[in-house]
Amino acid sequence: MSLAEIARRFGTPAYVVDEDAVRLRCRDYRAALPASTVAYAGKAFLTQAMASWVAEEGLSLDVCSGGELALARSVGFPLDRIIFHGNAKTPAELREAVGVGRVVIDNVAEIHRLAALVPVGQRQDVYLRVTPGVEAGAHAAIRTGSEGQKFGIPLAELSDAVARVLSQPELRLAGLHCHIGSQITSVSPFEAAARVMVDQLAMVRDRYATVLPELDLGGGHGVAYLDDEHGLDLGQFAAAVPKVVAERCRALRLPVPRLVFEPGRAIVAAAGVTLYRVISVKRQGGRTFVAVDGGMSDNPRPALYGARYAVSVPGRSGAPVTIVGRHCEAGDVIAEGVPAGDARPGDLVVVRVTGAYHHAMGSSYNLTCRPPVVAVSGGAARLIVRREEPSELLRREVGR
Repeated sequence: MSLAEIARRFGTPAYVVDEDAVRLRCRDYRAALPASTVAYAGKAFLTQAMASWVAEEGLSLDVCSGGELALARSVGFPLDRIIFHGNAKTPAELREAVGVGRVVIDNVAEIHRLAALVPVGQRQDVYLRVTPGVEAGAHAAIRTGSEGQKFGIPLAELSDAVARVLSQPELRLAGLHCHIGSQITSVSPFEAAARVMVDQLAMVRDRYATVLPELDLGGGHGVAYLDDEHGLDLGQFAAAVPKVVAERCRALRLPVPRLVFEPGRAIVAAAGVTLYRVISVKRQGGRTFVAVDGGMSDNPRPALYGARYAVSVPGRSGAPVTIVGRHCEAGDVIAEGVPAGDARPGDLVVVRVTGAYHHAMGSSYNLTCRPPVVAVSGGAARLIVRREEPSELLRREVGR
């Protein structure tokens, strides 16, 4: 089924995700890193269908809220393959997290709170999230590995945190975790973080006579949004990072831990497109503005990070135009310099590489209803998340 046919059948705006491409990418990661655990980062894009695909392909899943965990439970995702994240987990979320495969402790206060919730006779496996002092990422808002960020435990405080976890019989320290940023397209920052983290494993062994069996190096694997960009090379990454870990462990006479990686964007971004219809074409101030029936409510990333996308108006060409959204914000710009000077109302607009952080970050700003999600597999299309209706927005109101 073509994109034009999908737009006619399901309307616009709409997210379209290629199930076959998602599954293939999951298999690529498993094949590249066969001795490691690959946990899909659900914050990138999570629906019941997506959670099911990930489970069926043998990946683990990381979640960062009670809602994401509830969705995973709703499809029977194996609890022992779930990693629960969050820098400010609520008491309710900590209660719900007990029993998952790993809980990532982000601050020392969580240690005692979580331990108090573990039923008598049980133990909860945990990681300690470390701030390794390695900064990487395409935008300051998504660099999470340096001090001065809200995430993780600074290196200077890690030893104390380890002692606190080890003093709690309800907890088992399974390993350390770090996440240095997002949309990283070079291997070198991951290599640097790996060396720092192995050194911390050695510190735990030396000070506490405890060998931790796992090391989670997080995600942040970048993708190409434009034709002249490149993403993180999975083959190069898989050849380099485990080797760095093994070499550093050998130098420190430390057993090599099982590695865990958490790609999200790299699994799903390229599998998605967003479809719009042109509503109006306006020429003023020497520019041509092509306005569509969606915008920052279904894709806030251009306004938040200055993200850029490859955008086309099939069948149109000519002078460059600016594709803008329908919202009452001057910053509601989807793309600039799109060659579609002859665009007309009703034309289809296709935005590529929108599988990650679109549906997940979508909102009802201006009380605009959220788009549906359409899955495509084997040439057939089906609805996996229905379009939000105004009645659903009003249902939340409690009256005057």
